[in-house]
Amino acid sequence: MDTVAPAVPPSRPSRFQLPPGSWATVLDCLVDAFPRVDRATWHERMASGRVLGDDGSPMAVDAPYRVGTRLSYFRDVPGEPVVPFDESIVYQDDRLLVVDKPHFLPVVPAGRFVRQCLLHRLVERTGIEALAPLHRIDRLTAGLVMFSVRKEDRHAWTELFRGHHVRKHYEAVAPALPGTGLPLELATRIEAGEPFFRMRQVDGPANSFTTVRAIVTGAEHWLYELAPRTGRKHQLRVQMASLGAPIQNDPWYPELLQIDDDYSRPLQLLARSLAFVDPFTGESRRFESRLSLKLDPRGSTLEGPPPPPSP
Repeated sequence: MDTVAPAVPPSRPSRFQLPPGSWATVLDCLVDAFPRVDRATWHERMASGRVLGDDGSPMAVDAPYRVGTRLSYFRDVPGEPVVPFDESIVYQDDRLLVVDKPHFLPVVPAGRFVRQCLLHRLVERTGIEALAPLHRIDRLTAGLVMFSVRKEDRHAWTELFRGHHVRKHYEAVAPALPGTGLPLELATRIEAGEPFFRMRQVDGPANSFTTVRAIVTGAEHWLYELAPRTGRKHQLRVQMASLGAPIQNDPWYPELLQIDDDYSRPLQLLARSLAFVDPFTGESRRFESRLSLKLDPRGSTLEGPPPPPSP
């Protein structure tokens, strides 16, 4: 059974900008915008001063709706599970923080995870309130995540990712693909699927691009290097499943097997390296994860140690 964290509101608020609509009050808008949170919960949050307006003052329960209003709100998740794995700092300076995220820990608050996310843990650990993730990796994926330390530097860092100037390499353990002519250049179209948290590969113009190479080959499973050039949600998991080689221990692809976490069977996908030219110094930089993948005891063994990822 999971350890449960105390229901203490997080120190950092969630944010929401009121969309166009015809609601009479802010409360009406919030109820429609977040259908999984009931009206009584939003009413209690507003009544207790945990929903703030543009100026930082509490929003009254009967506050009139105004399109574009920016809200900050604090939420708690009763019974929030504690993720029993620790992050580790790979690199830190005045502008940049690079962290190894463990499996099962989300990067930012999501769903039933609020305090148990990488961002909240790092703010508490470092005391740096301005920390902001520059990109995301899946909750079930482990490996490198970059954070901006100072708000004034954030635009320059995010432009690296927006312009596809960061070279990302992942590693994955998945079934063997003999005779497929690796390396492969995948160009596929990925869209939202069912249920809402899954994605699917469909026909149409490609929006997801990945290079797939074999690093180490074994009898049943291979260690792959995956180099995505785009960052669609669940891109690597969907593409590998569509190749007929779903990533080992993936509970969602190609079929939805379970939703609850099984800490004994982490998804064998690792964000191994990040490389880029520093926008402030012009220096070429590369960071490597200190984590490693392992085959499920019920799987086959790999032949020999894996070489480092391609530059």
